[in-house]
Amino acid sequence: MEVVSWLLGFLGRYPELMVSLACFLLLFHRLKRRDGLPTNWPVVGVLPAITINAGRIHEWLTEFLRAAGLSYVIKGPWGSPVDVIVTADPANVAHVFTANFGNYPKGEEFAELFDVLGDGIFNADGDSWAFQRRKAHALLSDARFRAGVAASTARKLRDGLVPLLDGLAASGSGAAVDLQDVFVRLTFDLTAMFVFGFDPGCLAADFPHVPFAAAMDTIEEVLFYRHVTPVPWLRLQKFLKIGHIKKMGNARRVLDASIAEFISLRRERAAEGEVDLLTSYLACQDEVGKSGADFHRFLRDTTFNLMVAGRDTTSSALTWFFWLLTKHPDVEAKILEELRAHPPSSGADGHRTAAELKQLVYLHAALSESLRLYPPVPFEHKAAARPDTLPSGARVGPSRRVIVSFYSMGRMEAVWGKDCSEFRPERWLTAAGRFRHEPSYKFVAFNVGPRTCLGRDLAYSQMKAVVAAVLPRFRVEVDAGAVVRPKLSIILHMKDGLKVRVHKREEDGLA
Repeated sequence: MEVVSWLLGFLGRYPELMVSLACFLLLFHRLKRRDGLPTNWPVVGVLPAITINAGRIHEWLTEFLRAAGLSYVIKGPWGSPVDVIVTADPANVAHVFTANFGNYPKGEEFAELFDVLGDGIFNADGDSWAFQRRKAHALLSDARFRAGVAASTARKLRDGLVPLLDGLAASGSGAAVDLQDVFVRLTFDLTAMFVFGFDPGCLAADFPHVPFAAAMDTIEEVLFYRHVTPVPWLRLQKFLKIGHIKKMGNARRVLDASIAEFISLRRERAAEGEVDLLTSYLACQDEVGKSGADFHRFLRDTTFNLMVAGRDTTSSALTWFFWLLTKHPDVEAKILEELRAHPPSSGADGHRTAAELKQLVYLHAALSESLRLYPPVPFEHKAAARPDTLPSGARVGPSRRVIVSFYSMGRMEAVWGKDCSEFRPERWLTAAGRFRHEPSYKFVAFNVGPRTCLGRDLAYSQMKAVVAAVLPRFRVEVDAGAVVRPKLSIILHMKDGLKVRVHKREEDGLA
């Protein structure tokens, strides 16, 4: 009460403040939109709405895109060089990512501020992008590489993941474990094996701290904030070397040192007949046309991009998938039934071959349904090199960019029907029980057009192998106090992880 009395007395002594406050409240009341769309205020643009909804940015985008009819222009604050059209319209996606692909280069708006992705495949354009994609496609098509990936995955599941979960289930302590952390560690090791040719041992019972992995997490978080932070503030941070710029600099030093060590180890251990991405790039230096520090920078950019692609997207997909299974026991039961109907040829304790994994059609549908609702990369930023008009009618160009919300697309009734918010794997199956393919501009989890993910089949095989190894042996129970929400990052991880308790199934071993 004393605070209230003081405040009333203060306002009484300064009536001009009370008048100003009343005018502001009146203006706010008159200008506040009642149609569910964010207000583009003078001077500050849509920044107040972004600030208010910062903790639920993806849900907020989904809400106003529904109200707007799939697309809406938001204004940047004073000093920002561009406005942004946010869209979840498949027609716009098909136009930007495929039909008019050449007009939307990958170069990022603030590359001079955050160039950590360098000239890797995510950020590259032109000849550099075409070369990296060609080399990656050739390696992914190599029978020896595919066989090595399958063998490494089976070994890591058999000797790493399954014993770890078995120990947690047998401990009897009742303590919760972060399943997201487990999957991140698993995919970090697997990706490092494919990229660098060795296992860093991140997935271990003592959950060791891995500086490289921690630096990747920091970089991905900062890369997200650059999309919602006003440009003048970013430039001030760069000048003063504070905030996100400082965090990025520290993380990048760790990242560069780690990759340099990995490359050095690979050079020392290089052996004829071994097939991994780094060895492939080391063997084509003449084709790359770089030497010395330039070639090392190329290797660093390329391998980091591939580590992000392999570690984070698959771990994100697996985490959301297992969480959805805990909420839909009927789907879990159908997957278990399919796994029992198609046992591995190598026996109950063995792991399925690539051909045997392809037989798991319902599991493929369930994974696709999870990816529809929780795409590992929740949004994509595009800038038009030349003025263009989208199918929705919106004009884009130097002063207006495009952000496509992949997260929102999966939740649009206009795209997926009235049950768009439901987790229903059956939408992916025909009446005959075959998998129903959807166009990539509608199902965007693996990107669209010429930049469609080359590792799509590999990712599905990995995820199926993990589910087939884990689900028949263990049952996971989400901790009662767990709060599940997306993390603000360029990758759709859970903010506080996924705390679960692991229990053995009675039908243990029926993998």
